[in-house]
Amino acid sequence: MAEHVYEVETTWSGATTGYRSYSRNHELLTAGRPPILATADPKFRGDKDRWNPEQLLVASLSDCHMLWYLHLCAEAGVVVTGYHDRAVGVMNDERFQQVTLRPEVTVSEPGMVETAERLHHDAHAKCFIANSVNFPVTHEPKIVTG
Repeated sequence: MAEHVYEVETTWSGATTGYRSYSRNHELLTAGRPPILATADPKFRGDKDRWNPEQLLVASLSDCHMLWYLHLCAEAGVVVTGYHDRAVGVMNDERFQQVTLRPEVTVSEPGMVETAERLHHDAHAKCFIANSVNFPVTHEPKIVTG
């Protein structure tokens, strides 16, 4: 099995002079890409205009599922012309309880709908991120033609 390595730098500066006073704002960096402006969830004194780790985890699950799904559709001859997901993650005070993906997929022909629906299951089984978390990741796809 191949090993894949992903390097990310997390950079913060400031002064932790008290819990209420230090900035949670930081940057996530990797070579050759623009920085991601990140922070804590606003409930934990973060900036509402920046990404927080919880949002990034839900986004990673949604993105991984979509990329596998498009790959499998291309292999199966299903022509996808649009994809939009409204993913929702639910946490309690300690951990994620679940993430639900709600992709709305447009395929080019009515005869592709059944296969397009089935391939969501296959994409979920192949998603590296979903296979790495210890909470349920479900999907409620909607397939339309257009």
